[in-house]
This record gives sequence, structure tokens and C-alpha cells, in this order.
Amino acid sequence: MTASRWATIYAALAAVMGAVLAALCWAVPVKDGAKDWVAPLIPGGWMAWTFPIALFFWVIACLLIVMTLLAIRWPETPRVGILRIETTRGDRLFITLLGSAFIHLIWLYFIGSLGWPPMLICLGYAVVVFWLV
Repeated sequence: MTASRWATIYAALAAVMGAVLAALCWAVPVKDGAKDWVAPLIPGGWMAWTFPIALFFWVIACLLIVMTLLAIRWPETPRVGILRIETTRGDRLFITLLGSAFIHLIWLYFIGSLGWPPMLICLGYAVVVFWLV
């Protein structure tokens, strides 16, 4: 496939995901003239779909799209890292997401509230996993 076709695919997917993000931002309820970012997007719904939860799933969808494009454009062979098991990009992404969940849970247990520090720790963890595992 030519480079111009890949650029078209990238642009189309970025436009679709951007439109989905814009729709999520538009759906945030307004309370007292300001956006209430943690209010349910569907009032009275069976689950409290708030903007942060929707954003989390949007990020996961973006990661899956990027990993799929990478696998199609630049196929890889599994490699053996410090764990002494063969891993692919997808395996390393799964290990990163699972480890990040545990980092956040441990942070919640000991500190009690989330913020930027556990996210920065998770980003560092992701770099280490993709580099060494």
C-alpha cells in the first residue's frame, strides 16, 4: 500500500475518533451554567456513565486502533525480554494495562485519592514494559 493511502487511513481514523471525542464532550451535562464533568451522561441510566469513564474507554479504543495499524503496517515477530517469554506489542500493551490497574489500586489503598502522580508512574511503567519485556 502506498504512503498516500496510509495517510488517508490515518486521517480518516483520526477524524472519526476526534468526532467521537467531540460528541462525548458535547454530551456532558451543564449544571448552573458550567459543565458537570462527573455527572452521569445518561440521567437515570442503569450505569453511571460519566465523562471520565467514557474517556477511559475512548483511550482504550484509540490504543487498540493504533496497535492494529502498527500490526498491519509493520508486522513484528515475537521477542524475548527480561521475563524470558515471547511477547508481541499486544502482549506488552496488555501487561502495561494490567500493571497500570494494579498501580492505581495500590495508590488508592495507600494514598486514598488519584491524580497525576499514579498516572505518571504508569507512563514510566509503560515505557519500561515496552522497552524491556
